[in-house]
Amino acid sequence: MRITYIGHATLLLEIAGVTILTDPNFDPRLARILPRVAPPGIALQDLPKLDAILLTHAHSDHLSFDSLDALPRSVPLIAPPAVERWLVRKGYVHAVPIAPDGALRVGPVRVHAAAATHIGSRYGYDRWRADANMYLLDGESHTVFFAGDTALTPDTHRMVQRHLHEAGRELDLALLPIGHPPQWKLKSFREGHLTTDDALALFDILQAKLLVPYHWGTFRHVFSGAHDAINVFRTRIPEHPRRDAIRVLEPGEALEVE
Repeated sequence: MRITYIGHATLLLEIAGVTILTDPNFDPRLARILPRVAPPGIALQDLPKLDAILLTHAHSDHLSFDSLDALPRSVPLIAPPAVERWLVRKGYVHAVPIAPDGALRVGPVRVHAAAATHIGSRYGYDRWRADANMYLLDGESHTVFFAGDTALTPDTHRMVQRHLHEAGRELDLALLPIGHPPQWKLKSFREGHLTTDDALALFDILQAKLLVPYHWGTFRHVFSGAHDAINVFRTRIPEHPRRDAIRVLEPGEALEVE
């Protein structure tokens, strides 16, 4: 298994002979306003042949129409049902819905979905488009949890518990977003996101063999810098009891999991 961090929530997952791209965003600016501070770790035109694209929700940092337009429409574009319906209406007829507690196959990889605790609507008025998914990729010999955007709740780990732990299996890799908002925004932020400390706590709950953080170092945000979260995260690693199981990937860097 090989994981490459491209930037923000865009990762290239190569598992069981299948290549999957998550939340593709290769835009030079976020929402055409906030500048990108680092180029994509892999240029869009240099991507390998894809077998599927995973979308977690409709926010502009996770769903870029410019990026989708440049990607092949011959592979399934897997998305939450409300987002899938919107994509099909906009002409992305290769969109495929996957509801929470649902599953589908991409070759030998079984993709499970669970609801994320995150209001994923694109605009303030379109709450009917608020679906947000987390995904578990099960390639039999390797397993990956991709959280998209979510808060830490008593249910965040349930999908992994149900499909892996209760079957006596382990999670190989947890891909978790990290954020570091200003103190005055911390409470509302944690209602739909993970702080660096939340991500480490979820890593422990998931009992994953490895952790790779994402959602950092790509775009300058309104309330925080692009590297605030990872800078705080790095200070937490030495004190974590499983610090040797944490891997921070720079954009373009890959992790090989034997």
